[in-house]
Parts: sequence; structure tokens; C-alpha cells
Amino acid sequence: MAMQIYHDSDADLSILNNKKIVVIGYGAQGRAQARMMHQSGLNIVVGVRENGKSWQQAQTDGLTVLPIAKAVAQADIIHILIPDETQKAVYESEILPNLIPGNILSFSHGFNIVFKRITPPEGVGIIMVAPKAPGTEEYKQYEQGFGVPALIAIEKNTAEGNAKNIALAMAKAMFFTKAGVLECTFGQETYEDLFGEQAVLCGGVTELMKTGFEVLIEAGYPPELAYFECIHEMKLIVDLIYEGGLARMWEVVSNTAEYGGHTRGSRLITPQVKEEMKKILKEVEDGTFAKEWMEEADKNQLKNLLAMRQKESEHPAEIVGKKIRGMFEK
Repeated sequence: MAMQIYHDSDADLSILNNKKIVVIGYGAQGRAQARMMHQSGLNIVVGVRENGKSWQQAQTDGLTVLPIAKAVAQADIIHILIPDETQKAVYESEILPNLIPGNILSFSHGFNIVFKRITPPEGVGIIMVAPKAPGTEEYKQYEQGFGVPALIAIEKNTAEGNAKNIALAMAKAMFFTKAGVLECTFGQETYEDLFGEQAVLCGGVTELMKTGFEVLIEAGYPPELAYFECIHEMKLIVDLIYEGGLARMWEVVSNTAEYGGHTRGSRLITPQVKEEMKKILKEVEDGTFAKEWMEEADKNQLKNLLAMRQKESEHPAEIVGKKIRGMFEK
């Protein structure tokens, strides 16, 4: 059965009248979402570490800023937009002691609820409003009078039974209902998001680009040409797919490219690759990845992540790419 898509006519902003929404965190998502809701007339307070960089930025943007604990003590809705790995500690020290029955905890990713790192007390609603775009793109679309698609999810309803209406109203304030909002579960959003990041969007695509680059330079081709062919032009292809699906991409590229893609692509993404993707999905669903990642964040203090980040920065594709991108700087 097709999922229902909600638009502006399905959401009522007035349900948020006299509601104070505290946005915890002021990174890419926090800054975008706080500003969009504020500019749509909602009562927004930003909760961050006092006098830090985010505190100053939020004040410069014209928002009311308070330390997290003080902000939560005033809140009706607490919209948590700090990184997954820091949410539990901040929740336990700053948020939980200041929650009261009737509050709503809101998220843009279900990780900490699904994997039970955060278990709110009785009487507290749990919702999700999850835009399907980076924060900068969300705000750009908002300023242009449109919005990006989003998901909503209801993990625990309010005593009034209005959790879904509140989630839709928040989505409407950020113009997500102009593009379309789908309702899912916390589990669906969390599992598909983690899988997509790992197997396709972040893991799969980057490894494919780097490997293609390596094959060309190992065969003696100039690194600059290899970068253009395997990395730089990726955006052009993705933009075409974004614009009109796979059919639009095949329509625009040459017949040679289309024939080569149809006949060779499946030699790379083999049934064995699909089986490995299934294993990655299983590791997401059974909590294996979450356990591994939280051990990295909590016990190892991100040492492995930082080492991987440093190693990739030294990859020839990154070194050549930095030089290539410099050619286009104005």
C-alpha cells in the first residue's frame, strides 16, 4: 500500500500557538530548523552550551538563547538536534531532570530512541520531524518559498492525542509540507537511514569513486583526468537523476554511455554485493552497528573515526581533487 503524503492543507499551525519549542543544538540542522520555525512565527528558544560558538551564532541570528537546562525547564516541545553520540549524556544531565508530564521530545533521527539509549518517562510524548536534506539545503529552499521532503513519526502520543498534529505543524512551519511529508515509524526511519548512509550514499558511493580513480591512475592515466571522470562528474549524474529519475539521466547521456552503463554496471554490483548489503542491513536492524558505533564514541573517544578521516584526507583522490577544485575558485 502506498504511503500517504501530507501537504499544507493537512497541517494546522495554530496547534502550536502558546507552545514554546526549544531547539537543542545549533549545528547544521539546529540552525536551519530553529531559524525556519522562528521566521514562521513560532516561539523558539535555542538551548546550547553557554557562551560557546553556537551561542554567539544563535544570538547573531536573532534567536533567544539559554543554557540547555534552563531552556528545557521552560519548554513544551524539546527538539533535540545534537549529534547522535552526544544525545544520551546531554539528555541525562540537562534534559531529563527538567522534563515534566505533558512535554514532548522531538527528534530528527530515531537512533537514540530505537536503540534505547534514551527512554523518556511516562507522560512525555515522543515524535520525529526528519527533513530529507542537509540543513543548508533546507534553509535555502525555505528562503525560496518552498521546502524539502520530510518524514514524521510518532513513538508515543500525548495525553491529548495530538502528537501527529504537532509533528505536522512543525513540518508545515519549516515548509516541508509544501514538498510532501510521509509518516513512518521510528524504526523504519532509523534503519533505512543508517543502511542508506552505509551501503549507498556515504559508504558505497565514496568507495566506488575512489576505486574507479585508483584503477585509472594505476593503469597510467593522469590523476587529474581520473578525478574528473570518477568523482567530479558524479554530481552531474546525480543532479540528472534528482531532476527526473534514472530515465532522465539515460536520456541526457550519450547512447554509448547508456549502453556501457546498462551492460557493465551489473558486473560491478553483483549478487554478491547485494548479499553484503543485506548483511549491512541486518547489522543495522539487530543493533550490531549501533553497539559498535557507541563503543567508538563512548569508550574510544572517536579515535578510530579520526584516524580514518586522516587516512582518507591523504588519499591521492583528495590531494588531486583539492588542486582541481582550486581551479574553479573565483
